[in-house]
Amino acid sequence: MHEKVCWGTVAGAFRCLRLATFTTAATAGVRAETTVTALLRLRERLDRMTEQASRPVDDWWRSAVVYQVYPRSFADADGDGTGDVNGIRARLPYLADLGIDAIWISPWYPSPLLDGGYDVSDYRDINPEFGTLADADALIAEAHALGIRILIDLVPNHCSWEHPWFKAALAAGKGSPERERFWFRDSKEGGLPPTNWPAAFGGPAWQQIEDGQWYLHLFDISQPDWNWDHPDVIAEFDSILRFWFDRGIDGFRIDVADSMAKDPTLPDVPLHEDGEPTREKYVGNPFYDQPAVHTIHQRWRAIADEYAGTPQGPRVFVAEAWLSPAERLAQYVRPHELHSAFNFDVLRCAWDAKELREVIDHTTENLWAVGAPATWVLSNHDTVRHRTRYGRDQREALEGAGVVPTDLELGRRRARAAALLELALPGGAYIYQGDELGLPEVEDLPEEVLDDPTWERSGHTVRGRDGCRVPIPWSGSEPPYGFGSGDGQPWLPQPADWAPLTAEAEAADPDSHLSLYKAALRIRRAEEALGEGRLSWDSDAPAGVLSFTRDPGFRCVVNLGAGPIDLPADAEVLLSSEPLADGKLPSDATAWLKV
Repeated sequence: MHEKVCWGTVAGAFRCLRLATFTTAATAGVRAETTVTALLRLRERLDRMTEQASRPVDDWWRSAVVYQVYPRSFADADGDGTGDVNGIRARLPYLADLGIDAIWISPWYPSPLLDGGYDVSDYRDINPEFGTLADADALIAEAHALGIRILIDLVPNHCSWEHPWFKAALAAGKGSPERERFWFRDSKEGGLPPTNWPAAFGGPAWQQIEDGQWYLHLFDISQPDWNWDHPDVIAEFDSILRFWFDRGIDGFRIDVADSMAKDPTLPDVPLHEDGEPTREKYVGNPFYDQPAVHTIHQRWRAIADEYAGTPQGPRVFVAEAWLSPAERLAQYVRPHELHSAFNFDVLRCAWDAKELREVIDHTTENLWAVGAPATWVLSNHDTVRHRTRYGRDQREALEGAGVVPTDLELGRRRARAAALLELALPGGAYIYQGDELGLPEVEDLPEEVLDDPTWERSGHTVRGRDGCRVPIPWSGSEPPYGFGSGDGQPWLPQPADWAPLTAEAEAADPDSHLSLYKAALRIRRAEEALGEGRLSWDSDAPAGVLSFTRDPGFRCVVNLGAGPIDLPADAEVLLSSEPLADGKLPSDATAWLKV
């Protein structure tokens, strides 16, 4: 095992940063901060970390603010139009200055990129379009030097049809040991697929090959499902975990963590009235939330805990499992299973005080009951950005891109208010890249550039997720907005009106979305009441208002009502998402108070 981190001391962190800075030249086309500036920012960050050192380092994840990087769209160091590892490295000072605790990097493995990298052909390398293993090692070391942890994506339900094991299975033929690692089955009577299971991206979940057998793919046809009843698959992923843990990563985000185990009897799912098979994750679904999945997670937790004696502490897992109600999700974060899980109920919740309170209560009660922290998520690479969702009629907020009208100014106000709500709630929080800039969904991408497999699998009726994956605008007045070197355009086109939303423009504006996030994260780190803990709802809050107190001495007030409200006369306003008018908090705004 080789540790490339410097968690032990402040001096060690400075030594590690100097090594990282002087051994790596600034990336061409992406402006990197000077060594002196980076060191000063590190000093400020370490001072803040020292102020809040009451919790053991092993529990950092319970309160962490994690920033999601979608590599293709974050920053392009070599100017080829695609984001890469060195682009992330060059922007580490930006992330440190923002004030996050960890980065989650979406898949960076070799892949044909038929599903944005979630079709993995090699779990132990870096996609050449993104860089090399040496680049990844440097990123891990440089992030750790800045006090930033690194989580990477693990895709255990399926691989790419370019994976060597699947290619060997196709070549080996019926009944071969190679095919046992996947779900190959013969036709049902009449030449039908083995089951009626639907694929997440449209169409059936089985694909027939030349010899007549079918293979299972719960997602795209290019993503065959692993057979987690096979010992080779179990051993292979044990090895993959240790490979990356030994390189110094701090943990994994587990893609579709509820899907690996299948009912081996392969029963059909119920049909809707229209005759189509259900996609609902009902209790007993044969390919989601099967009891055997917990055995896999318990095995992985034991591997992560093997690293408890290292300077970084034990490695961690966060589950992606779109499960409701929260009682089901809580089963994934029981002791000796996964550390935390994304809470998608808030992401799917309307901008409504009653509904939000119910979701917050239900989430915290069920997760606290098993000793797990809550995590809060507003957007990610699979969902319409929340600025756009909050600007819609909330009865249609979850519709796909380009389906319903959007008031982006209303969405901006609500997105700012929601950010302060998210960061005030007990537990951890996730920020999707660009949310700190207030980026909206790009709903008018030309059809010829759409890349999401949903577009093809739906027969060009569902535009898919590309609108939230448009590359980040960093600087300048026109595309590519500093995304890469020169004037080369990125893999997805950026809107012509994004100049006011660049990181450069917002950094210079004290009232910008970015400035709000920086201020909130600075206060969150300084206030003892924030992070993990409990909340108490304030009984005197008027209708349409969420108001809760966190000890010691912190109150969050969110006005979801139609008009302005009074704030407590004796409270000090730490931060508000919108300016107060005569001491009143306007509609669709949040205030943080010292009480």
